[in-house]
Amino acid sequence: MSSEGKYRVLVVDDEAAVLLTYRLILERQGYEVVACGTSVQAIEAIGKQQFDVVLCDYSLEEQHTGFEVISAARLRDTDVPAALLTGYATKETADEAASQGIGVMFKPIEIEEFLATTSNMLRKNHEPKQEGEKDDRGPQNVR
Repeated sequence: MSSEGKYRVLVVDDEAAVLLTYRLILERQGYEVVACGTSVQAIEAIGKQQFDVVLCDYSLEEQHTGFEVISAARLRDTDVPAALLTGYATKETADEAASQGIGVMFKPIEIEEFLATTSNMLRKNHEPKQEGEKDDRGPQNVR
């Protein structure tokens, strides 16, 4: 979480227009967003700061995949929630993601699904550890 109390989201997609769209949607919901167009940029960002959630395109530049980015993020924080964003996942890819506790969102992704999935991943990862305790944190609406 950032110093302003906002959830920090890493979004990775090699398609510039898609990346910009994801970033704008998340920022409008009050998230602090770091947007990267390559796996190299994403892994570099992970080395500099911790993220509350990682949303990453499956197919990246030069045969790199979202699994590499998510693995790097989980070296820093083993519990970081993550999802692959993909237009063409195979059953094997989906199975591999499931076995690693990685969500999968299929493109084209509806905005409501994108936001709900992101919010649910954050909520599950930041639930209070003690029974009966309430956690009211969530993204802040920014106008």
